[in-house]
Amino acid sequence: MKAKIFFILSIVVASSLIAQTKVGSTAAPFLNIGVGPRAIAMGGGFIATAYDVTALYWNPAAISRTEHNEAMFAHSKWFADINYNWAGAKLNLNGLGSVGLSVMYLDYGKMEVTTLLEQDGTGEFFSAKDLSIGLSYAYNLTDRFSIGGTVKYINQRIWNSSASAVAFDIGTLFYSNIFDLRIAATITNFGTDMKMSGKDLMVLYDIDPDIFGNNDQILANLRTDSYPLPLLFRVGLAMDILNLPASKITVGVDALHPNDNAESLNVGAEYVFNNFLALRAGYKSLFLKNSEEGLTLGIGVKYDFTPTYGFSFDYAYQDFGLLNNTQHFSISVRF
Repeated sequence: MKAKIFFILSIVVASSLIAQTKVGSTAAPFLNIGVGPRAIAMGGGFIATAYDVTALYWNPAAISRTEHNEAMFAHSKWFADINYNWAGAKLNLNGLGSVGLSVMYLDYGKMEVTTLLEQDGTGEFFSAKDLSIGLSYAYNLTDRFSIGGTVKYINQRIWNSSASAVAFDIGTLFYSNIFDLRIAATITNFGTDMKMSGKDLMVLYDIDPDIFGNNDQILANLRTDSYPLPLLFRVGLAMDILNLPASKITVGVDALHPNDNAESLNVGAEYVFNNFLALRAGYKSLFLKNSEEGLTLGIGVKYDFTPTYGFSFDYAYQDFGLLNNTQHFSISVRF
């Protein structure tokens, strides 16, 4: 009963925290890029299904639901030659819960510096990078209810300027006794605002240009605005509609309520044959206007050397409409 009360309260509190929708008004949008081909192929309808190491991103409460340890590296080829990498590992503490560490890194590549006078380039190059490092912990309060959280350091950098923040993720996962229905809720990116600073924002300023002979080379800083993080509240449902020794079909749906966009749904399904081959499909951002996201597809292979040791390889394709598509790869090991 305590677990159910806590779960309901988490939903009520989250709903009150996210009371407004401000489209495109947050910093660090890279935090909303999905992690792992398995979850992406299932359309992002995943917070009640995440039992692998990518739960560190989707729902930290789920990392305590499996007894094995796992590590994963995932790579995504994003638009305009942008590279997106994620690495994570989780360890089971044998009755004391589970811990995990994850790193998210987005590299926009090198770009040439241009000015009004040198529009073909100055010969200099600059880069832009995003980084997030998270430490997670989860614990099974009962045999059916789990809770977990993540603390994250977030940094965005462009040339010689940067902004940093600290944020928290909170997740819950409940296994019901109704056809093994799983119910989950998460609040992600609840943290401090981000404000750019650095020597690129330094300018030479003349306090009073009407006075002749004064110092017109005073060093000053441009003052930038602060922007909140992309706070996101999710509620998810998942169920194994077929669970046989050689075949398993899982379906999942997530309802999203962000602070920088309108509400939407992510839905997906996974078919696993003989615990070896997985076929996945989904659809992302249902009911979201002007979204270029949509169909997702994927495949995965899992092989266990022993009941304890094994590896997995996964691939996902995501349609982005006018932006073409993105492709995602990952490899993981269990130990």
